[in-house]
Amino acid sequence: MTVDAPARWRLSRAAVLAAVFVCAACGLVYELALVALGSYLIGDTVGQASIVLGVMVFAMGVGALAAKPLQSRAAAAFAAIELALALLGGLSVLGLYAAFAWLDLYGPALVGTAFALGLLIGAEIPLLMVLLQRIREQAAGSAVADLFAADYVGALLGGLAFPFLLLPLFGQLKGALVVGAVNALAGLALVFTVFRRELSRRARTALTAASVVVALCLGYAWLTARDFEVTARQQLYRDPVVHAERSRYQEVVLTRSVAEPGRGRTDLRLFLNGDLQFSSVDEYRYHEALVHPVLAGTRGEVLVLGAGDGLAVREVLRYPDVRRVTVVDLDPAVVALARSEPELRRLNGGSLDDPRVRVVHADAFAWLRTATERFDAVVADLPDPDETATAKLYTVEFYALVRNALADGARLVVQAGSPYFAPRSYWSIEASLREAGFATTPYHVDVPSFGDWGFLLAAPGGSSPVLGLPAGAPSLRFLDAAVLAAAAAFPPDRRRLDVPASTLLQPRVLEYARTEWRGY
Repeated sequence: MTVDAPARWRLSRAAVLAAVFVCAACGLVYELALVALGSYLIGDTVGQASIVLGVMVFAMGVGALAAKPLQSRAAAAFAAIELALALLGGLSVLGLYAAFAWLDLYGPALVGTAFALGLLIGAEIPLLMVLLQRIREQAAGSAVADLFAADYVGALLGGLAFPFLLLPLFGQLKGALVVGAVNALAGLALVFTVFRRELSRRARTALTAASVVVALCLGYAWLTARDFEVTARQQLYRDPVVHAERSRYQEVVLTRSVAEPGRGRTDLRLFLNGDLQFSSVDEYRYHEALVHPVLAGTRGEVLVLGAGDGLAVREVLRYPDVRRVTVVDLDPAVVALARSEPELRRLNGGSLDDPRVRVVHADAFAWLRTATERFDAVVADLPDPDETATAKLYTVEFYALVRNALADGARLVVQAGSPYFAPRSYWSIEASLREAGFATTPYHVDVPSFGDWGFLLAAPGGSSPVLGLPAGAPSLRFLDAAVLAAAAAFPPDRRRLDVPASTLLQPRVLEYARTEWRGY
């Protein structure tokens, strides 16, 4: 059965538009993969997105111009570009992770990768336009409308597929490899079916050989992806990694040191997106200083924000008159690890399974906006404000929400970073509390794993809360009245700085945190 010319034209045009659709989806996934990897490794989501998108859009313009000389050989050029995109895009996450782990060249590697990907993506549309017009010439406006419609809808597919399909099923590294393979297949299928006659024998041979090379590279990367990831991740940590997973929100890594000769002591450490959360050797210093001063008042109902590792909750539960502890932590993976990993569970005393404890998996900011309960004490043990997602948890608006959740006479404590290494961040958090209507009492202690670490005890109103231990406090390993008295004293080179508060629209603490911790 023969197919008439109009039917052939329609099928061929549909094939070109389908290729546009798939290539657009793949291109957007490559962009999102670079942004996501940067947010995991560097923690600067806005900065990483700005670099990747800015460089790629610029390179796409350059690529569109560079494609002009290729239009006479559009079919072969398009297939070659898709193979190059498949190889570079598929291996982009692997290469950038290697640059971060071993070479300390992540920034230049990111810019170079984004530019190369943008250059290739930018060359696609001009070549596809030429191929579309070769099937049957039509008005330029109509052809552009068809191409861009397929391109934008494909981008929508890629944008949705990356977080909801590729990451959950394959993870970042293998997800990029899958997209690279799809990219190559789409380009080759179009050229070797619809435009096969436009390829010379030499071009067909070269493209076939290149396809085999790309397939072997992507296949080998797929087979060795797990070993590569384990090796690269271990390169980032001093001690052996005993647990690692990439949750929906962050990379969760648990390391354990080898026992010291003659002492038998190991050091269990939790890292979230590469940031140290605790060391089992000295975490008691941090958590005693964080929890016990805020419980010096009424404490029947306690709210703990963050602290999914259960260590702060362990200290709260040492008071028998605490009736209920509500823990609001975003990531179920951290809580599940704290409940299941034997050494971590031993360290937190199984606190998260205590009948007095209720765990809520939610963003603390969003949860507080709808909270109707009132609490006698609030412990804000949240990740440092060095990422866009966490900086909002150190703003005037956030502390205003916390204030609304306090019962009469209630108090709040905030872990506020290091007044030594990051003094502007520390005092900006204090200024944000004061602007939200709190009176504050700053204090700091020495935690060897962190250095000099600061906290802020706060209460609504005009009188600063008294820093002291609760009457009948349990026996503590580190904290006592003398240590607390010393903790309230700041040396001349670390006294209060007059810095502005941080708000949602001006997250000053984010910029402070990024610049002050640089080099440490």
